[in-house]
Amino acid sequence: MGVNKITVVGAGNVGATTAHIAATRKLGDIVLIDIVKGLAEGKALDMAEAGPVQGYSCKITGTTDWAQAQDSSIVVITSGLARKPGMSRDDLLAKNVQIVKDVSEKVARYCPKAIVIVVSNPLDAMVYVASKVTRFAKSRVMGMAGALDVARFCHFVATELNVSSEDIRGILMGGHGDDMVPLPRFTTVAGIPITELLPKETIARLIERARKGGIEIVDLLGSSAYYAPAAGVVKMAEAITSDSCSVIPCCAYCQKEYNVGGYFVGVPAVLGKTGVEKIVELNLNADECKELDVSVSHVKDLVAKVDKLL
Repeated sequence: MGVNKITVVGAGNVGATTAHIAATRKLGDIVLIDIVKGLAEGKALDMAEAGPVQGYSCKITGTTDWAQAQDSSIVVITSGLARKPGMSRDDLLAKNVQIVKDVSEKVARYCPKAIVIVVSNPLDAMVYVASKVTRFAKSRVMGMAGALDVARFCHFVATELNVSSEDIRGILMGGHGDDMVPLPRFTTVAGIPITELLPKETIARLIERARKGGIEIVDLLGSSAYYAPAAGVVKMAEAITSDSCSVIPCCAYCQKEYNVGGYFVGVPAVLGKTGVEKIVELNLNADECKELDVSVSHVKDLVAKVDKLL
C-alpha cells in the first residue's frame, strides 16, 4: 500500500493550517491547491522547510493545478468566503454554493476514489453540495463541524472546572450553528457526566458560548477561526487514514437514523478507512429529540435553498 495523499483545497488560514498539522502528524504526502497563483506554492515551500525542524519528511506540494491531486485518498474542501463581523453562515450560502460546486466537480474528475471532508460554511449545506455534485457514496462525504464544536465545548467545561481538557469527552449533534445540540448528560470528565459536576445554569451558559463560539472568534479576529477547525479536520483524517474506527461527532448522512430522512447533519459517527462506517444512535430523551428536530429542520431549509441555486 502506497503513501496516503491528502489534498487540501484552499490555502487560506484553515487550509494552510490543516496542511501543516497533517504534515506534523505524518498522515501522508500533502497537496495544497489554491486559485491564487503563488499562495499555495509559497505556503507549501515554507511548510516543507519546517520539516527538518519538526521531524517530518513528507512531500508537500503547492499548486494551482488539479492534476497534482490525482488519486488523493482524502480531499479536504476549505474553499469559500470566510465570515466577516455581522455576517451569518447563511449569508455565505449563494456564493459558497458555486465555489464548492466547482471544487466538487474537480474532485470527482481527479480524485474519484477519495473521501471528502468539507469545512466550508454553511457547513451542512456545503456537505450536501459536495455529495450531490461528486455523486460519491454518502459514506465518503462528510463535514467537519462536530469535532470543532465539541472541542470548544470541552475547552469551556475544562476551564470552568479547572481540569485537564484531555479528560473531557463530549457529544454534540444537529446543524453547525446557533441551533447545534450539545448533550450535557453525554459529556463527561473522566467518565463523570458534567451534570454531576456543574449546576444547570452554568451548563446552559457554557452551551450558549459553544453555540456562539464561531462568532466569538470572528468578532475578536475579524475573520473565522482556523487553528481549532484545522485540528478538527486532521483528527477526522487521521481516523480515516489509520482506520482507527474512532467515534467523532461530524456532519454525516442520516436516513433512518434519528428519523432524519436523508440529510447530512451532525451526529456521532465511527470513522474508518471507508469514511463513515456507522452512525452511533443514542437514546435521546424527549427534550433532546425536540432540540435535534428543530436543528435538523433548519438544515432542511438550507438544503431547499441550495437546490434552487444548483
